[in-house]
Amino acid sequence: MLDTITKKRIDDCRDILVGKLPDPKAQIEQITIGLIYKFMADMDKEAIDLGGKAKFFSDYTIPDPKDEEKEITIPFSNYSWDRLFDTKVTASEMLRLYSEAIESMEKNPNIPQLFRDIFNNAYLPYRDPETLKLFLKTIGEFEYTHSEKLGDAFEYLLSVMGSQGDAGQFRTPRHIIDFLVAIVDPSKTDTVMDPACGTAGFLISAFKYIKEKNNNELTPDQRKKLIQNFVGYDISPDMVRLSLVNLYLHGFSEPHIFEYDTLSSEERWNENFDVILANPPFMSPKGGIRPHKKFTINSKRSEVLFVDYIAEHLNPKGRAGIIVPEGIIFQGGTAYKDLRKMLVENYLYAVVSLPAGVFNPYSGVKTSIILLDKELAKKSNEILFIKIDNDGYSLGSQRGEIKGGQLEQAIETAKAFKYSITQGTEFENTTIAHSVDKKEIGKNGDYNLSGERYKLIEVRLSSYPIVELGDYIKVDNGRVLTEFQEDGEIACVKVSDMNLPENLNEIVTTSHWIKETSYSLLPINSIVFPKRGAAIATNKKRFTRIPCLIDNNCMGITVNDEKILNPRYLFSFMRQFDLKSISNSAGIALINNPDIKGVKIPLPPISIQEEIVSEIEDYQKIIDGAKMVVDNYKPNIDIDPDWDKAELNTLAEVISGYGFSSSDFKEENLIKCIKITNVGVREFVDNDSSRLPETYLKEYSKYLVNTGDLVISLTRTIISTGLKVAVVPEAWNNTLVNQRVAGLKPKENANLNFIYHYLCSDVVYKYVEEQSRSLMQPNLSITDLKKIPIPNPPIETQNEIVARIENEQKLVNANKELIEIFEQKIKNRIAKVWGE
Repeated sequence: MLDTITKKRIDDCRDILVGKLPDPKAQIEQITIGLIYKFMADMDKEAIDLGGKAKFFSDYTIPDPKDEEKEITIPFSNYSWDRLFDTKVTASEMLRLYSEAIESMEKNPNIPQLFRDIFNNAYLPYRDPETLKLFLKTIGEFEYTHSEKLGDAFEYLLSVMGSQGDAGQFRTPRHIIDFLVAIVDPSKTDTVMDPACGTAGFLISAFKYIKEKNNNELTPDQRKKLIQNFVGYDISPDMVRLSLVNLYLHGFSEPHIFEYDTLSSEERWNENFDVILANPPFMSPKGGIRPHKKFTINSKRSEVLFVDYIAEHLNPKGRAGIIVPEGIIFQGGTAYKDLRKMLVENYLYAVVSLPAGVFNPYSGVKTSIILLDKELAKKSNEILFIKIDNDGYSLGSQRGEIKGGQLEQAIETAKAFKYSITQGTEFENTTIAHSVDKKEIGKNGDYNLSGERYKLIEVRLSSYPIVELGDYIKVDNGRVLTEFQEDGEIACVKVSDMNLPENLNEIVTTSHWIKETSYSLLPINSIVFPKRGAAIATNKKRFTRIPCLIDNNCMGITVNDEKILNPRYLFSFMRQFDLKSISNSAGIALINNPDIKGVKIPLPPISIQEEIVSEIEDYQKIIDGAKMVVDNYKPNIDIDPDWDKAELNTLAEVISGYGFSSSDFKEENLIKCIKITNVGVREFVDNDSSRLPETYLKEYSKYLVNTGDLVISLTRTIISTGLKVAVVPEAWNNTLVNQRVAGLKPKENANLNFIYHYLCSDVVYKYVEEQSRSLMQPNLSITDLKKIPIPNPPIETQNEIVARIENEQKLVNANKELIEIFEQKIKNRIAKVWGE
């Protein structure tokens, strides 16, 4: 586990370098070289202490190029750590020595080939002696007697790199790497490869998995053989260097990582493996890849070629787990279809759909995992589709741990599916997974691998016929709308018009009008929703109460015969329907006509539909009324101009949170920690994530808050609905505060609830908004927070104001409960029609 001191030292190193090297990747390269340099120095020191000689920083001889009978001594001892920090060596001299050392280290015959590879093409990219001296001094503070501790530090160092840039390859979260490894299940005799290994995360996870699978009881020979079985390729020499270091620090004395262009080179084409694990680059360079002629699929797209490569380099019983973009799942190009056909017929046994936020904060790209097994695929007539909605972390930019993760369930489900194939038994669908016949997938030639497309809704026990919407509706795909006129009489609806307060449920007005058109208008009693881009994920649907034209980013559906299908009955179902489940584009999300026409619903007699509509609309009226109360209520404090004012820090103790390491948090620990994901606008979000060790209560006691104290998010504080400030609930008493969260504790003669309600007010929101605008930053600094002016009337007045507001909030909370109750009633009524 990475300790806080080591983490701080790495952060200090980055802070020292950032002025000269703004790029995180460049910082990591220099820290990597510095750590290995110090590591070699420590090994030399240990050898000397044990009575031996220095190995790495020792002199060596080479033949004199001018006279072959003579030799020249290269004084590499001049570059030793002690020599660098000799009191007689100036900062400028240190810079010269260190720069010479790292540039010539790859030629040093006294060090193993692995270390020479690490220092290949290494150089010092800046020439400031004082920066280097401070940097090396901090590197010199690292103390380690075993490489595993440095391995933990290195893992943290790599975690700050995030996106790997224009190649379209993003750092894979550790829990997703471990999940993919566990579901593929490599064994100690398997050869394991990653053709785009990056920093070797998959290889290290597989190595640890196999060791744990064998109770960490591998013999030295088994461990040596296991290490020999791991291979990685990467096109980037920088990634190769990081992989070599990472593997070495995790016990690989001779890691097999090769600088190799997997898609354009042929030298290693004949190397096959038992297990391949990969998150290949998603993007192709301008003009595409220029692959050689040995690929089965004809394509210039990197994601297509990588999947083809992996499938073709599996041994007869080989397995693979590959993270792929959505283009592989349902893109319509010929190469994509050919690839999916090849996979379904020969390799594929399962597809795991991951949430769109898995790669946050580096990318919101939607991905899936395809699971290949050559032997299993030949035995099975079905493909398993698993849909992960919760990977154990929130899907925002901070990705905090949450309850309800489905990854373990997915692993068990995949195991059950594989068992059913090998034993010839029937697989039972689960809440997150269903199997589909390969003939169904291939029947139209697209071989679409979107699991929702094949979900058999008919298995629900509805007593009514299940029908496809395409037989009962017309579809309006919208059109490009321009040249709007204020005095126009024809309504034009864009996605933004769905957000107008008047259009909460129904389209009754718009911000866009034109005078005349040759197009047919979308009639009243139609349903409008976004069909393109990120707006699909909002799941907005509106019922039209005016005839209108719709923008080309919208789709409208109109019932053909209202005597058969009640439009409001259809609207009730559409409001519960997830539009994301039918959007099908690798780039910009898109809903096409066949997608919406293929949606299935139960169709009871029209009289039953009308009864259902009447019941649901009564529920909806209650919900809408309660939402008006909840959405429009804000605590109001009438400020008396005669009241004194004081800065916040004079009325409350302001605590700045501590930057705990992610490795400090474990599920088995006892102490809760408030993170920015716990702090909402006027609410505390009780997502009880993993916790801190109990010893931290004493060690970090100055970062404690208790029930009734306030917490404020200092990150992305300025949002349209107010400041992110919340009251610590009873269940979170005696809790530590994480970085970017401030805690407020009351001082004498100050009512903290009064301060809370004032901080929630529009007055403070506008004040902080103006401050942040002038400072050109969306966040709130701890200094600015302390200076917020707070009214300070007599304590009796504060108590009276708090009592009034709390009575108002009881009514608001009652309305929130009403919303939950009647939203559930609607869901229950819809479920009843399905027979659930």
